[in-house]
Amino acid sequence: MFESFINAIRNLFKVPELRRRVIFTLAMLAAYRFGIHVPVPGLDQEALKNFWNQAAGGLFGALDLFSGGNFRRISIFALGIMPYITSSIILQLMTSVYPALKKIQEEGELGRRKINQYTRYLTVVLALIQGVSLGYWLQRQADSTGRPLVLGTGGIGFSLVAMLTLTAGTILVMWIGEQITERGIGNGISLLIFAGIVVGVPSAIQQLWERVKDPGSAVVVIILLIVMLAVTAAIVFFERGTRKIPTNHTRRMVGNKMVTTQSSHLPLKVNIAGVIPVIFASSVLAIPQTLATFGNWSWLQAVNTALSGGHPVYELLFIAGIVLFSFFYVSIVFNADEVAENLRKQGAFIPGIRPGKRTGDYLNSILVRLTTVGALYLVVVCLIPQIMISGFKVQYLPFIGPWLDSIIQNIPGVSWILTGLGISFYFGGTSLLIVVGVAMDTISQVEAQLVMRHYDGFLGPRGARLRGRRAT
Repeated sequence: MFESFINAIRNLFKVPELRRRVIFTLAMLAAYRFGIHVPVPGLDQEALKNFWNQAAGGLFGALDLFSGGNFRRISIFALGIMPYITSSIILQLMTSVYPALKKIQEEGELGRRKINQYTRYLTVVLALIQGVSLGYWLQRQADSTGRPLVLGTGGIGFSLVAMLTLTAGTILVMWIGEQITERGIGNGISLLIFAGIVVGVPSAIQQLWERVKDPGSAVVVIILLIVMLAVTAAIVFFERGTRKIPTNHTRRMVGNKMVTTQSSHLPLKVNIAGVIPVIFASSVLAIPQTLATFGNWSWLQAVNTALSGGHPVYELLFIAGIVLFSFFYVSIVFNADEVAENLRKQGAFIPGIRPGKRTGDYLNSILVRLTTVGALYLVVVCLIPQIMISGFKVQYLPFIGPWLDSIIQNIPGVSWILTGLGISFYFGGTSLLIVVGVAMDTISQVEAQLVMRHYDGFLGPRGARLRGRRAT
């Protein structure tokens, strides 16, 4: 297997077109990483460093994880690609409820370009809002010694500079992602997120190594590694899992001959929605934290506390959001009645099921079961880093909360459930879901290109071809 992998790497650079695409992709990713060294003007970097040392294990530490360190340094790429992803999700959802956008989407390539243009406009609007919010929030923060993060008096001038700088950075990141998709290998937006997560590998390994030196923390590291391997195996299993629905075709006339086509199947992925429900649920729950930057209203602060990581209310809403958006998103991207009608027009049918409405109802019943399993899988995978980073604050549970909290605190080796392990879990939950999925997608595209040019792929000439998350 290792020899086949080395040969595939050699073959990759033998093909001029693939070689150019790989080099271009690496160059764009390097340019993206260069942005981490360009901070937003007007910030005290020393005070900012001290501030993040306090917040490393909280929600902002998780945001910094996905931005690849840009959010920690408040660089020009601090907002990352999230405004573009949020805009894409909003436009995709709007096409199902707004007939005019639905009509544009059905215009083929021209419609796709219009939707992409609207996505860019909405990205700029969201980046402007998030930029001014972040600038205003930074002016209200200080490190542990009371040293403000913003140099000078700040004010409207700093908020304006931060808004324009961060918006320009987001537009540049969006352009880099689109260039990688068009002229490189893989999906550019996904690869930028992938690069932002993977760049934390060295610091994560160093952090784990420091814990290994401490005999008291060795057990924690072993548990962490076991969980990491288990989560990785589960993600690979579910992301490649499909339900194959058998289909047969009726005989049809081709010229003067009666042709009988072979039996086929309709593949449905277990996790059709991918990571979209997780991103959307996180974005919705982050709205109160954004609003809290504009005032100190007591009711908003209470809501913000309830929606902090580890709080039972937050976890419950997070689970409900993932399940809700999973069903909502799947209902948009997969129309069972439309698929059933297309099968009928092609002369195909599911054995034992009448074509038309019966087929649509049958596909809907399968889709509900698959989406339920996929949503539960996303919930389990995403709760792992939440508990490891922030813990689970059982003291806020009604009736039994204080009593259960006192019991857990007195159990040796279990008290970390309340406060977290104090380790940033770089390879867990949503981050691992993205890393594994993007890696599978990119390798499958390279594999297809090599096989098409009569070269052995990464799995060798006799190995099963690797399929990405969107492969069917």
